[in-house]
Amino acid sequence: MKKRLMEIVLEKSFQYADEPIYKLVSGGVSNFYFNCKPTMLDPEGKELIGRLIFSRLKNLEVGAIGGLELGSVPISSAVSLISQLEGRPVKEFIVRKEKKDHGIPAKVEGQLVAGEKVVVVDDVITTGGSTIKAIEAVRKLGLQVEKVIVLVDREEMNGRQNIQQHCPNVDALIRRTEIMELYKKSQA
Repeated sequence: MKKRLMEIVLEKSFQYADEPIYKLVSGGVSNFYFNCKPTMLDPEGKELIGRLIFSRLKNLEVGAIGGLELGSVPISSAVSLISQLEGRPVKEFIVRKEKKDHGIPAKVEGQLVAGEKVVVVDDVITTGGSTIKAIEAVRKLGLQVEKVIVLVDREEMNGRQNIQQHCPNVDALIRRTEIMELYKKSQA
């Protein structure tokens, strides 16, 4: 499953240039870029992500999975659906970038209970900033973050290490070095 997911990421979500031309959210510039949304919104990609992440959390006693909008939403949605199909339902939550200013104001959407154990997900780690915002938001609700799982770790700017200061258990489905190896093979 992972090999196929890497192929989809390479085909739909990865860009490379010899010179650094891709501006990152962090403000930096890089010679490679991951836009994981095409992979996460692809039916096969979504299923593979859901199944691979579910396999990494099915033995944990967690009640919910989610993260900061927008990058985490297709991931948590896929995992929650797969968990239901596999007979071990895991709820989904979404951390808003801004608190809702109408209806019932909420920073986090989902049916969560204080003390519940959760997994935080994200599409890409660069600096870890989005993931850390999600961790902080759910902790304010009294939730326990058991693990962080991301689709792609760019393996730079201390992203993983930054997140580990908030949650030591950080896992990535795919690392940049793995995609670069696959990219080089595809160019040969």
